[in-house]
Amino acid sequence: MANETFTTLTAPAAPLPVENIDTDQIIPARFLKATTREGFGDNLFRDWRYDADGRPKLDFVLNDPTYRAAKILVAGKNFGMGSSREHAAWAIHDYGFNVVISSFFADIFRNNALNNFVLPAQVSDGFLAEIFKAVETDPHTLLTVDLEAQIITLANGLSESFPINAYKKQCLMNGYDDIDYLLSLKEEIRAFDAAHA
Repeated sequence: MANETFTTLTAPAAPLPVENIDTDQIIPARFLKATTREGFGDNLFRDWRYDADGRPKLDFVLNDPTYRAAKILVAGKNFGMGSSREHAAWAIHDYGFNVVISSFFADIFRNNALNNFVLPAQVSDGFLAEIFKAVETDPHTLLTVDLEAQIITLANGLSESFPINAYKKQCLMNGYDDIDYLLSLKEEIRAFDAAHA
């Protein structure tokens, strides 16, 4: 059964201009006991979002109603460093983000994100600064992320391309995990098997 597909997303963004965000900040270790992917979004950036008594910190971006509709997280350079916990990608996806934009991603986080239908779009430092500027100027501004063309476009017309593994791009566009992808090739596999019996 296919998962969600991703082709083009036009949505507002939540700005988090912090560099070197590690996976323990994304989802603290004390919340890793669950084995299913649901519910992790409630604890995304838990120690940044809430005080010791569980009250929302009003100055944190995800507690600002202005960014409630955001489907894109824009973060500082070197996002997802630290441990290899897949739960970080689970938390981002469960919260409702479909895309994370940064100027550098830790490799393990990048792969975990792609495996969990979150697009990590890496852009230049200069273009990242332009995104932050656009969102600061108008928090409701829309970003367009075109996966097929591999381009991010701002409302003011500025755009930049981003890289992605061709196989993972195909999987995202078709809503495939690794098993779904193999199942999509079953006729070719059968034909090969028959030809080489």
